[in-house]
Amino acid sequence: MYGTLKKIFAFAGSKEGLLKKSLLFAFLSGLFAALQFAALFIVVEALVSDNRDSRFIWISLGIMAVSLVGRIITTYFSTMEQTETGYCMVAEKRIHIGDRLRYIPMGYFNKNSIGNITAIVTTTLGDVENSAARVLVSVLGGFFNSVALVIVLLVFDWRIGLIAAIGVLLYLAAAELALRKSARLSGVRQHTQESLVESVLEYIQGMGIVKAFGMEKDSTQSIDSVIKASCRDNLKLTKASVPYDALKQVVVRVFSVLLLLASIYFWLNGSLSLAYGVILVIASFMVFNDLENAGNMASLLQMLAASMDTANSIDDTPVMDEKGADVVPASSEIVFDNVDFSSKVNGCGADREGGLGHADRKILDHVSFTIPAGTTTAIVGPSGSGKTTMCNLIARFWDVDAGRITVGGKDVRDFKLDSLMKNIGMVFQNVYLFADSIENNIKFGCPDATHEQVVEAAKKACCHEFISALPDGYDTLIGEGGGTLSGGEKQRISIARAILKNAPIIILDEATSSVD
Repeated sequence: MYGTLKKIFAFAGSKEGLLKKSLLFAFLSGLFAALQFAALFIVVEALVSDNRDSRFIWISLGIMAVSLVGRIITTYFSTMEQTETGYCMVAEKRIHIGDRLRYIPMGYFNKNSIGNITAIVTTTLGDVENSAARVLVSVLGGFFNSVALVIVLLVFDWRIGLIAAIGVLLYLAAAELALRKSARLSGVRQHTQESLVESVLEYIQGMGIVKAFGMEKDSTQSIDSVIKASCRDNLKLTKASVPYDALKQVVVRVFSVLLLLASIYFWLNGSLSLAYGVILVIASFMVFNDLENAGNMASLLQMLAASMDTANSIDDTPVMDEKGADVVPASSEIVFDNVDFSSKVNGCGADREGGLGHADRKILDHVSFTIPAGTTTAIVGPSGSGKTTMCNLIARFWDVDAGRITVGGKDVRDFKLDSLMKNIGMVFQNVYLFADSIENNIKFGCPDATHEQVVEAAKKACCHEFISALPDGYDTLIGEGGGTLSGGEKQRISIARAILKNAPIIILDEATSSVD
């Protein structure tokens, strides 16, 4: 359990201070809760001694009021801090993942489907966002409350306090066993959840192909099997924890009874006053309540640990910009110097036209050529000959196996990726547009451009007419991926985007394949 709690603190990052504040308020809430025993003791002692002085009532009510108000205030601040921690630490993680993905070789995205990445930033981090801080505070807060009550019991009677302390330790031992048992299954469950998201996305994205080939039944059977696997693994995780949940219940019930019997026994043998005995009998029904609630929440800790491990796994992927510098090339001349490239680059695959390939497929073999600045060069060849691969190597979507590629005499590996891409505009065969206005899509590579500059670029790309004919013109919102536009319209907007960027190097990868 300690390792999991430590992992949550590490995951909190810059919000670790907020998490600690939340725990502090949870501990203070436990202390205020313990005050109720002092109030009860005053009342019970007055009743037992037949003391009719009304001052005891007011003192007891005052202590209860302090306890109640204190718990309300500390619980409020604890909840607010843990809520802010949960949302903010996951927001930081999502931003971190987005930034890191920019510097990961494109082969990573071929090997790891978009569904897997989507699952991490949605379902996986959603679990952490909604549960991590709350579970941590509930678990530790419940433990703190129980410790506070045990301390109070030790003050009342060390023998009763010792029995309660042993019960707390045995309960924590049972909770630790449950966490260890569920550790392996939590990872399996997490993997299944990612597979479920991946399969659902694939099913939706491929719906056109499914319908075109009449494969609705087979495709439905495939996604059904993933859903059933998710159900099965979640049930396995639950069943694995049930015996330990029962063990924890046994510990709580047995020690509650022991506290009750011990209180009665010590009163009967005269070593405990009646007032103390009554208070300790009441305590026997309350001392384990917070601990029991904390134990129920602790079963989520291992699942959260698996979610955080999955989110952190992206940090283990290689990046391509570790030693780059801000470089301003002397010219836009491009040179391929004896370049080799195979389908496997640093563990990341890329085959014909950029797809995932077989293990050792050679794509470029000792390729050398020069593209002088200010000239146009066409790369012509059959499908699979490496045309797209060469375009992607210039932009350093992958790194070469051997040789080097230079821009303005500088090896592209010496550039920071941002610095390199400032010099390159690209129009892809498969165009992707964002769910935003047409103007913002054109301005994507040049966000500070004016509307007049956008219109000028659109005219050069021959898309001004159809944009102007739309109901909202350049403010027209398009669907994700540009789904509301035709293939040719999307390519023209992509060309306008590259024109507006006005980079010294422009790479067109079959950029007019959908244009009449």
